[in-house]
Amino acid sequence: MFLSDYLDYTLKKLKANVANILTMTNLSLGGFSVLATLKGQLHMSVLLVFLAAFVDRFDGAVARKLNIESELGKQLDSMSDIVSFGVAPALLMYQGLFHEFGAPGAVFTVLYIACGAFRLARFNITENNGYFAGLPITAAGVLMTLGYLAIPYFPPQSFMFLALILSFLMVGTFKLKKI
Repeated sequence: MFLSDYLDYTLKKLKANVANILTMTNLSLGGFSVLATLKGQLHMSVLLVFLAAFVDRFDGAVARKLNIESELGKQLDSMSDIVSFGVAPALLMYQGLFHEFGAPGAVFTVLYIACGAFRLARFNITENNGYFAGLPITAAGVLMTLGYLAIPYFPPQSFMFLALILSFLMVGTFKLKKI
C-alpha cells in the first residue's frame, strides 16, 4: 500500500512539474551555449540555441495541455529565455564578429540583451490574450543565431543593423498572433 501511494504521489509531482522541467532544459541548453561560446566552440553554440528553441516550443504548450500553468512557470520561462535567446545569441555574435567593432560592437550586443529583457518583462506584466506585443525573444534569438551562420556571405556592418532591427522589433508595440 505504501509503495503504491508513494508512486502515485511521485507521478503527480512529475506531472505538475513537467513543463518546468522542459523550461529548465531550455535554460540549461542556453547556459551550455554560453559556455561553448566562451570556449570558442561557436558552431556548438549555434546548435545549442536551436535545441533550446525546439524545447522552448513545448513548455508552454505542455503546461496548457496538462492544465498546470503557474506564475512560477511564467517567470521561470522568461528567465530561461533571456539566457537562451538573449545572452547566448548576443555573446555568439559578439565573439563571432561584433568584437571587431570595439565599443560599438559591445553596445549593440548589450542593447540586444537589454531589449530582450525589456520585452520579457513587459510580457510578464500584461494580459496576453492570443497575441504577442513585439517580436518574441525566441524568434529574435533564432534570427540572431542564423545571422552568425550568414557572416561569410554579408558585409560585417549588416549584422550590426540586424542586431539593431531585432532589438527594436522586440520592444515594438505591434501585435503578432500566437501560433
